[in-house]
Amino acid sequence: MNLLDDTKALLRQLIAFPTVSTDSNLAMIEFLGERLEAAGAKVDIHRDPGGAKANLYATLGPDRAGGILLSGHSDVVPVADQNWSSDPFAMAERDGLLYGRGTCDMKGFIAASVAMAPLLAERATGRPVHFAFTHDEELGCLGAQALAQVLRTREDRPSVAIIGEPTMMRIIEGHKGCYEYSTHFTGLEGHGSAPDRGVNAVEYAVRYVARLLELREKLKGRAPADSRFDPPWTTINTGALTGGVAHNVIPGKARVDWEMRPVQTSDADFVKDDLRRYCEHELLPLMRAVSPDADIVTEVIGEVVGLVPAEPNEAKAILMELTGANGADTVPFGTEAGIFQSLGMSAVICGPGSIEQAHKPDEFLAVDQLDQCLAMLDRLSERLKA
Repeated sequence: MNLLDDTKALLRQLIAFPTVSTDSNLAMIEFLGERLEAAGAKVDIHRDPGGAKANLYATLGPDRAGGILLSGHSDVVPVADQNWSSDPFAMAERDGLLYGRGTCDMKGFIAASVAMAPLLAERATGRPVHFAFTHDEELGCLGAQALAQVLRTREDRPSVAIIGEPTMMRIIEGHKGCYEYSTHFTGLEGHGSAPDRGVNAVEYAVRYVARLLELREKLKGRAPADSRFDPPWTTINTGALTGGVAHNVIPGKARVDWEMRPVQTSDADFVKDDLRRYCEHELLPLMRAVSPDADIVTEVIGEVVGLVPAEPNEAKAILMELTGANGADTVPFGTEAGIFQSLGMSAVICGPGSIEQAHKPDEFLAVDQLDQCLAMLDRLSERLKA
């Protein structure tokens, strides 16, 4: 079996693990750990506090700092209510495309990295190569943030990180942050015929959403003149507004799920400060004039820092040499790259497949993209020699 066939077979096994973010990823992590140990890697598995999720961190080569990290997340998004033409957790190959949940986002890169492990073990005599496979990227990069706390304490921390999110093998040196929140409104229930005697949580949630829309417009004027993002400004999106139980009942509870994608951290501070003042000085006084127990509480789901284009960037320089690219791009979607950059690593995103296929029914990865990824990793392995 050649390397591409081995990688496809491994990817088929990984797709069969239904690692939807709401469920455990332990079986897949333990399987990958066994594969890497068989190649000679030192493998550490770090479970989350609940014990049902885990990160894998493995090393091949000499025990020293300055290695190269290959990173991917093990979780996938749900398939519920999606119209798939085949079983999403049984990989199918048709016309040069590999179909299945997670093929491009991002088990294809994980499969390629692990399939390359025996060759990486043979060549990593001068510089170590590390593998980081994390949990809950789709829920706010929870696994990567936990792994970062572990890596901060390690003297053999890598200096280069390659995150294999689907980029069609383009080199990506920058992306916005991703800050996700749920804002909870507690009002006072009552009969719909007497709205002034209650505190309508849904109506106050609507006012909050209106403020988000005002801030979204203001953020357009804060875009840096040299911003390379599309769009160039920080964005805000309202994902959901839920609350209420019946037409004739004043709703006592409501929730707004929203996110922002900061171009710069000052924009995030601007939004959060404005909303805090708006709630403290305008909404809450009106709510508590009727019910002293009324409240607005914002729950932080995740605040994932962006990947800031930086020079020098060893990761970018290495991949430009390996791929022949003459530059690097930016993308609007978020990844774990900024977390590794915050640890002092140079970081880029480069992986097989298109983000256009991610999260959709009949998600696929082209075989030629997987082959390109293997070729890049093969050339990378030559740089690990003493």
